[in-house]
Amino acid sequence: MTDPNSRLVYSTEEVIPRKGKPAVRNAPAPIDPATCRTTVRLDRKGRGGKSVTVLEGLRLSAEDSEKLLKRLKTKFGTGGAVKNGALEVQGDHCEGIMAELGRIGYRPKRVGG
Repeated sequence: MTDPNSRLVYSTEEVIPRKGKPAVRNAPAPIDPATCRTTVRLDRKGRGGKSVTVLEGLRLSAEDSEKLLKRLKTKFGTGGAVKNGALEVQGDHCEGIMAELGRIGYRPKRVGG
């Protein structure tokens, strides 16, 4: 029998190879921001009358969306979130966001009133 102080819980009595390094994913080719159809709109529906500026059509990865959202929230001193691939910035900041996206290289279009 084995040592009574042994802490071995399970053994297959065969060598189990360690997992190798995870495969490197090929990152998608960066998309030229000028070719994206980016829309900026003001939305109040379903928010108790509060305004939210919504950015759609950016075609960014989740990580890049978070970085851009953080940049916009810091610039305008407001909150926001990424929902269903669209960036939502609290408040009416359409003109400022369009100017900021223009500096980055996007060609945003204002949609709605």
